[in-house]
This record gives sequence, structure tokens and C-alpha cells, in this order.
Amino acid sequence: MNTGNQPNVKFVQTPDYRDAYSNSVQIRVNVWDFFLVFGTMQQSSETQVELRNFQGIYLSPQQAKALMALLQQNVTNYESAFGEIKLDPRAPGGPVH
Repeated sequence: MNTGNQPNVKFVQTPDYRDAYSNSVQIRVNVWDFFLVFGTMQQSSETQVELRNFQGIYLSPQQAKALMALLQQNVTNYESAFGEIKLDPRAPGGPVH
């Protein structure tokens, strides 16, 4: 395999591309893929939380693993620059939805 001749990569945004903020992600896994559902979580009362899902993304297991490595690298870089990211102490390992 010749890795010296890498192709040029051109990033193009499709007409339906959009940016969005998410403070909730749910992950569903089966043998073929990972399904990430992004949304926003709002607490409407002390006992009621509302999740508004707005986007689902399917990833192959290989892309999920590559994403995990990229996220880990970027979290490590972020913490080196800005300090440790603290997770919600009420939820072991952070919030899971």
C-alpha cells in the first residue's frame, strides 16, 4: 500500500448542511451500525426533563471507533489547554440519555 500519494481532500457542504447545538446524545447499537441521536435537553420542572431530538446519524462500527479516537484526542487537547472537564457528580460517568 502506497501512502506517499494521498489524494487531495475537498470539503463541500451540501445545500441541506446545518450547524446545531446539542446537549444530549443517545446511542443505539446493533451488529451493523451505531445510531447517534442528537437533541437538546431542557428541565421544565424539578421532576420533568424534556428531550427534543433533531438529528439521527448512522455510523459504521469503523467510523464510530475513529470518532471515539478523534474525540479522545480533542478532549485531551482541550483539557491540556483549559483544565479538566468535570462531569455531573449525580451521574456516574456523566449523564446518559
